[in-house]
Amino acid sequence: MTSRHMTSGRPGLRALAVCLAVFPALVTALPVDAAAAPRAPHRSAAPPGDGPLVPGVPPGPHQPWQIDTPDQALPPRVYAPGAAEEAVEPRSAAAGTYDLVEYVPLGEAQAFAAAEVTCTKLTGPYQRQVERYLRRKADGKQSRADCLAIRAFQIKQRIKPAIGFAGPVTWARMQLLAARKNPNAAGKCPVRTYRVACVDLSRQLTWVQKGKKVVFGPVPMRSGRKAYPTRAGWHTVYWKHKNHWSTLYNTPMPYSQFFSGGQAFHAVYGSLYTEIGSMGCVNLRLADARTLWGVLKTKDRVFVWGKRPGK
Repeated sequence: MTSRHMTSGRPGLRALAVCLAVFPALVTALPVDAAAAPRAPHRSAAPPGDGPLVPGVPPGPHQPWQIDTPDQALPPRVYAPGAAEEAVEPRSAAAGTYDLVEYVPLGEAQAFAAAEVTCTKLTGPYQRQVERYLRRKADGKQSRADCLAIRAFQIKQRIKPAIGFAGPVTWARMQLLAARKNPNAAGKCPVRTYRVACVDLSRQLTWVQKGKKVVFGPVPMRSGRKAYPTRAGWHTVYWKHKNHWSTLYNTPMPYSQFFSGGQAFHAVYGSLYTEIGSMGCVNLRLADARTLWGVLKTKDRVFVWGKRPGK
């Protein structure tokens, strides 16, 4: 079996992308500025300024949000793990791994770090959507009142930096909160008498329902990038491997549940909020992947639909 890995990092606040070419046929070149934050499918008319968005807090040893985690590119070798192997739990994620770090213009990140700005005047790429969520006038233009309202939401949700910039992390958090009561309100995930794992690529959310009852989630996730999309349609969980490893890069894929060839639900030790998606797998936070592991069984069904924003 074969797997792929592409890593992108930012020393300080400078964008840097590194492509590891082990097998040329399995590697896609990544421009050095491609590690910017996810873009909205519908941007507001006013540009945010200052070019690409970057994480608003300098990366630390336990904030590896820039990592693009490897996935299993080809179907794994299926076998029955022994009791001793199954008894081993994947390692815990370091504190701060899943912190909500907003992507903001570089100039605003620098100004915030220097304590020169607490409320931005810039219009974010999700300005109009965020205004609608906060029940403000949805004109797509940043105002002082808009900034204060967005900043208050960010403080409450522990989004950093809380400067009122309507970025991708803030909007993703709002989508999750809006979906919690009824993630299938639009009826896009088929209702069946048996369990169905629903994978909404458009909202980057996943949940499990049995009939109309949601038995897991919704939770945030990261699906496949444009070149390697998570395959849409019906699938079946055919193998579960708690301590699966990417053999090419010797990297863990905790709580893997394979449902389509090499595509699986699995945890990652890094942020889900990256512009570039996975190699096709549905990436989850460790705690969510662990809970999902206990919910889904072999032969359970998976339904995937929509289109992932970004690359």
